[in-house]
Amino acid sequence: MDTKFMKSISEKKKPQKTDQHIPPIAGTSFGVLLSIAVLGAVFGDGKYNDAIVGAWALFWTFLGTYILFALKVASQWEKAIVLRLGKFQKLAGPGAFWIIPIIDNIPTWIDHRVMVTPFAAQKTLTKDTVPVDVDAVLFWVVWDAEKAALEVENYRAAVDWAAQTALRDIIGRMMLADILVGRSSLDKELQQVIDERTTPWGVTVQSVEIRDIVIPQDLEDAMSRQAQAERERQARVILGESEKQIAESFAEASKSYVNNPTALHLRAMNMLFEGLKEKGALVIVPSSAVDTMNLGGLSGIVSLAQNNLTREDK
Repeated sequence: MDTKFMKSISEKKKPQKTDQHIPPIAGTSFGVLLSIAVLGAVFGDGKYNDAIVGAWALFWTFLGTYILFALKVASQWEKAIVLRLGKFQKLAGPGAFWIIPIIDNIPTWIDHRVMVTPFAAQKTLTKDTVPVDVDAVLFWVVWDAEKAALEVENYRAAVDWAAQTALRDIIGRMMLADILVGRSSLDKELQQVIDERTTPWGVTVQSVEIRDIVIPQDLEDAMSRQAQAERERQARVILGESEKQIAESFAEASKSYVNNPTALHLRAMNMLFEGLKEKGALVIVPSSAVDTMNLGGLSGIVSLAQNNLTREDK
């Protein structure tokens, strides 16, 4: 895998959320309690014993500090992994919950929403040794936050790499034609393979969708010429079938004129009339046909009719 691709993959990795955030309610409570401590110390100075004033300020300051670090709030889609002295204690959230400062810590916040991860396989050889570039999108969700936090170091990166390796493995076992025409089956097989790898991590794959398949330009041109030749062959076959049907129709129609010379004579006259009716038409017929079918008189009638039409147009 080239360096550019590795860099693009590393840029997609999102760091897992840790407990380095303070909810607004905890910060507000700390500010209020600290103000109470300061105001009590200011107004109690001179009126009460210094020990009482100090205890007052120390109590409210300690309480505010405890709330600041002990009160946590998880969003509706989040679960917090709480460790106590390094051991798994509980899953907390959504909503507000308490931890013991210093003893407890939250190394990871697990997002239970559906995640969308784009991944790709570049310059991967198919079974018939054709290099292809395939882009796909993975839709997945964490169904077990405890496993996602404890069974794998970075479940986001693990899912991404599992999807890429599965895609490369499946492409290497398929012919190019099967990949191009069988995207739906490729999606289903990818989903099954990736889901088997991610289930132990508490992650399930909802769907996989192939976005684009890029083949070498030379091969694309060759396939285009092949498709064009196939369409040309089909067109010639259809044209041949049409000629055959027309010939059969003419053969069937000719049977009507075998023993009926008068009908054949009338048909020939009609065809000549149709040709002579067109303006500027030139029809050459044998002299014997002119004598036998009285075509000279017919052509005169046609010419007279054309002249009449010309006068009417003027």
